[in-house]
Amino acid sequence: MSTEQQEAIRKTTAVLGGRHTSASVTDKIGSTVLVRPIKPGWLVGFGIGFLLTMVLLFAVTWLFIKGVGIWGINIPVAWGFAIINFVWWIGIGHAGTFISAFLLLMRQDWRTSINRFAEAMTLFAVACAGMMPLLHLGRPYYFYWLLPYPNTMAMWPQFRSPLVWDVFAVGTYATVSLVFWYMGLVPDLATFRDRARGRVARAVYGVFALGWRNSVRHWHRYRMAYLLLAGLATPLVISVHSVVGLDFASAILPGWHSTIFPPYFVGGAIFSGFAMVLTLAIPLRWAYRLQDMITLRHLDNCAKLMLVTGLIVAYGYVMETFMAWYSGNPYERYVVVNRALGVYAPFYWIMIVCNVLITQLLWFRRIRRSTIPLLIVSLLINVGMWMERFVIIVTSLQRDFLPSSWNVYAPTVWDWLIFTGSIGLFITLFYLFIRVLPAIAMFEMRELVHEADRTAPAPARVWAENHDA
Repeated sequence: MSTEQQEAIRKTTAVLGGRHTSASVTDKIGSTVLVRPIKPGWLVGFGIGFLLTMVLLFAVTWLFIKGVGIWGINIPVAWGFAIINFVWWIGIGHAGTFISAFLLLMRQDWRTSINRFAEAMTLFAVACAGMMPLLHLGRPYYFYWLLPYPNTMAMWPQFRSPLVWDVFAVGTYATVSLVFWYMGLVPDLATFRDRARGRVARAVYGVFALGWRNSVRHWHRYRMAYLLLAGLATPLVISVHSVVGLDFASAILPGWHSTIFPPYFVGGAIFSGFAMVLTLAIPLRWAYRLQDMITLRHLDNCAKLMLVTGLIVAYGYVMETFMAWYSGNPYERYVVVNRALGVYAPFYWIMIVCNVLITQLLWFRRIRRSTIPLLIVSLLINVGMWMERFVIIVTSLQRDFLPSSWNVYAPTVWDWLIFTGSIGLFITLFYLFIRVLPAIAMFEMRELVHEADRTAPAPARVWAENHDA
């Protein structure tokens, strides 16, 4: 092990080596699921999420009865909240795969405390995103027409359609992310199988543990499979949101027809994804007293990556404006002016404030290592990134080449109900996750404790470096 790797392990896990053993790490993480009773705070949060999920179910049921006419979509704004929410949720889902796969390949040990719930966040966000295009189809019961399968009518999907691209991209991303997340869970599921008190719980965890017996052969095959899946998942972070960006760039519409969209969308996806990771990590470490596992160094590193990707997003905004002027295209120039001064100018300036100005606070170490300010910044970035999707989709569509086709888009109450309901579905799934599965990878934390014990750093200095004053 190199000196740099030893120092990284010391910075991340010295406090665990000083205050925890492998057994105590398992006890602390596992007790949340196996021993600790359900608290009123969990019931309140789950109740709110479940109530919003029922609102989503009601809105979707009414949509199936009446059709997409209950939404605010019109001509030319034929894409409304459904596609805005789709792009927003897919972006949020990118940070989980990035943290787990890319940082694993880069041998960044600080990913250990946050990769498990970040991966779960990816799956829940993809679930929320995947239903949006299906609802937008108008006839969602024919969604299987988008899949290439032999049929008696000899009909095949239109592969030049962006909707088909999304089916392949999102379907592949969801499948690989699910397998990658489940593979990482197997050793911890075996631990739960051996520690669960009830017979039913032992049976359920045992089935999903796939016969794991902690043998050398199992660990050898696990390491190879996990690394292979990480290598497969990492390019998906780039490819999936590049495909989403190409949905827009392939059109000839002013404001969309730009080659900057694929990298711009990828940067924005990781940006919003890390904002959601911090939005979940800060309350989670407070509610379950995980400050010694999700340390301030973890939050600091996430904030630094959020700052880097935020600067990429800001660069994209600047380049959009510059190229509209430099190209000399009057239609592109009009789109930029209309965004800043037109009907939807408040959305545009909220986007700029949240994604560009607020992000600059992350240059300061005190902000990056203060939980409340960092949580507020993360929430504002989530708002700003949703506004960005609104601006990109609506302002480009409402003013096309023909003034006779211009129209103003106004979302209805059903648009808002489906949006808030999707947030409720995400909250519900996350609350269920932290009650039935370990939110932190126990076996990886045990490995870091072992490394910390071997290197034996000075605990007092590192404890002060990694924890609240």
